[in-house]
Amino acid sequence: MVSLILLLPILTILSFFAVFPEPAHALWPQPRNLQTGPSTLRLSPSFTITVGVPNPPADLLAAAQRTRALLFNDKLGRLVLGRGTGDLKAVSSARVLSHLTLKLDGNVTTTTARPISVEAKLPFGQRDEGYRLIVPEDGSAAVLSANSTLGLFRGLTTFGQLWYTVSGTVYTLGAPVEIQDSPAYPYRGFMLDTARNYFPVSDIERTLDAMSWVHINTLHWHIVDSQSFPLVVPGFTDIAQKGAYSADAVYTPQDVANIVSYAGARGIDVLIEIDTPGHTSVISKAHPEHIACAEAKPWSTYANEPPAGQLRLASSATTNFTVGLLSAVAKLFPSPLFSTGGDEINARCYHDDAQTQNDLAGRSVEQALDVFTQATHGALKKLGKTPVVWEEMILNFNLTLSNDTIALVWISSSDAAAVASKGFRVIHAGSNSFYLDCGAGGWVGDFPAGNSWCEPYKTWQNAYTFDPLANLTTAQAPLVLGGQQLLWTEQSGPQNLDSIAWPRAAASAEVFWSGSGGNVSAALPRLHELGYRLRQRGVHAISLQPEWCALRPFACDLTA
Repeated sequence: MVSLILLLPILTILSFFAVFPEPAHALWPQPRNLQTGPSTLRLSPSFTITVGVPNPPADLLAAAQRTRALLFNDKLGRLVLGRGTGDLKAVSSARVLSHLTLKLDGNVTTTTARPISVEAKLPFGQRDEGYRLIVPEDGSAAVLSANSTLGLFRGLTTFGQLWYTVSGTVYTLGAPVEIQDSPAYPYRGFMLDTARNYFPVSDIERTLDAMSWVHINTLHWHIVDSQSFPLVVPGFTDIAQKGAYSADAVYTPQDVANIVSYAGARGIDVLIEIDTPGHTSVISKAHPEHIACAEAKPWSTYANEPPAGQLRLASSATTNFTVGLLSAVAKLFPSPLFSTGGDEINARCYHDDAQTQNDLAGRSVEQALDVFTQATHGALKKLGKTPVVWEEMILNFNLTLSNDTIALVWISSSDAAAVASKGFRVIHAGSNSFYLDCGAGGWVGDFPAGNSWCEPYKTWQNAYTFDPLANLTTAQAPLVLGGQQLLWTEQSGPQNLDSIAWPRAAASAEVFWSGSGGNVSAALPRLHELGYRLRQRGVHAISLQPEWCALRPFACDLTA
């Protein structure tokens, strides 16, 4: 048994509690089983966390260290009038919590405590994110237990949300606290597009931090597209050399390794996407022989947005090239999942491309796409990857896809029923609820009356009231793996990443962790507190209402 005692020399403070009568209810996502009491509890300035795990993995030790630092660095005042000064009397006479112990349940030997990063990449059926947290009211040691280090990590993030700061003292209301928690769905994601605009590694890491604090467990990284190819792929480095916006706007294999490691230590898997055969125009800069209708005009005839260009899917040479490219990328990412995209394939592009017409040799585009997809997916399967595709690959084409293929349902969440009826697993990514970029107006030039195609703006309430099982039968319900919110970045960059994503992206995190059916009015005070906490931690989350409203829960409801 190895213990780690974590001490901070400086008495600074944290807190978390919403504007609810029961403070522990400020947690986000809301635990699925939660019991609280009437007592106030102070955190000792010498508070320690003991990692009582055999041969504790380094990332678990680091997670405990980060948790303790946040407890004393958040310095979050409770969101009530006076910011918690009304709690001072209760705080002054409260019992003191000095210790939290982490332990693994079950048959754990000295060799079976796997790192968080390993647990985070296990296939869905093998991941265990559940945990149990007990915080007594009498000041005796709190205990966090789980069957996995990943579960312990989820519990640590929850524990960190229990606390506030007032006059230099860290405290919580609502003790004793007992939580028994586990996710309703195994997949809870956030998609970031780094091709329309480039995001430095530091921005991605900050986003991963924010994701981890709300139990999001997958970064869906839409890393390349027609506009740029910032990924440096071993054996295919000429694509990034000629297709990135600049020599500085790239992700090297070392960058990828660092991001994957950073994510894994925070319980997050990185699902990489290389969209094919569409959205590949930029490859023509290095390999024009593989791209049909490259930058053809008018772009709107040949693509959904500029520049036009698609892989010549009927060419055996292009198919082999793509198999090699995807295989090389797959070796950079240890996730069991790999997305080959497959959305918005433009038929006119292939119709007007003489080489594609010659390569088809009497076949239909659909038949050629089937051969192309079997080749690319077959190569990925040999590398242990489960293919992930956009919904068109299942609903628009008759393709030979493996039964374990996962569909991202994006055009409309109502399409999930059609996907499920074909027996495929579903990740909800509907533009009608989860697209963070909608509502910013049109971005194409010379079109002053233009709007974004997915108007209107998708509010957090829209995502929060989403029902993942709507229109599905009881038999189809297990096919829903979860869902994600998505940031396409035609009008986003490092400048507005935080504000456009947070705290809105937390809405789906709660839906797919706690389950649907939450009350919007009751959730708002907790989401306010999450936004304030994110800002305390360096994530520039946008305000949801005037602070006057945030300090007066329910006072700004429509019917108040």
